[in-house]
Amino acid sequence: MFLKELQEIWMSKNEAKIYETVLELGESSVSDIAKKSWIHRRNIYDTMTRLTEKWVIFSIFWWKENTYAAAEPHKLQEMLQEKQQTFEKILPYLVDMRSKEPPKEAAFIYKWLEWYKNYMRDLANVAEDCYFLWAKWNWMTPWVPRELEESFQRMMKLKWKKIQIIFDPRVKVRKDIQDSTSWEFRFLPDWYETPGIVDVFGDHVVTFKSAWIWNFWEVGTIFVMVNAQLAESYRTWFKFIWDSCEKK
Repeated sequence: MFLKELQEIWMSKNEAKIYETVLELGESSVSDIAKKSWIHRRNIYDTMTRLTEKWVIFSIFWWKENTYAAAEPHKLQEMLQEKQQTFEKILPYLVDMRSKEPPKEAAFIYKWLEWYKNYMRDLANVAEDCYFLWAKWNWMTPWVPRELEESFQRMMKLKWKKIQIIFDPRVKVRKDIQDSTSWEFRFLPDWYETPGIVDVFGDHVVTFKSAWIWNFWEVGTIFVMVNAQLAESYRTWFKFIWDSCEKK
């Protein structure tokens, strides 16, 4: 019934199925569990070993055949809290380890709402001059939580040095957008509108698709490239386009 949720927490598919089966049946033999879960007995023995090590299933010893029972479900919550506490203890050290040796080049993909959050964290954490090409003012997308957007705006004002924006020509019809920013910006000519966007900041080059103004789709993909020389090349191209574009 809750196999997907249990797997997302920390169980394998067989572990989740067996845990649910024992929880439903109560004290059970391997034979009972096999009939109910449709899992081969041999796999049940292997899985039971892992579940007993995690203390969510415990054995009851009998002279003829051992049986198994499920621990109180609140035990799962306690274990997750303990894991969270353990992770919080080592998190500062993990961050310190990564900051000492940042990757010189990388390429990865962000998807869905989580990619959007990661993208904005990258912008804030890199804290370098930013150049936005074919910008469509997607930070104001309606489905983005307002508290997330407001937090992002505060970080921008605190950390960033210089921001230049070259807007998609369709932004010109949105006077409210033009009035909402004090950053330096220009417009592409009317015949150069595209669904693509390119953001360059620090050693990051980020490309993604947004067909509409002020409304980035919730279903989307962002491609991130991290390379200092590549980012510098994009900045040079940006400056060439900037010098050729209509001023505010």
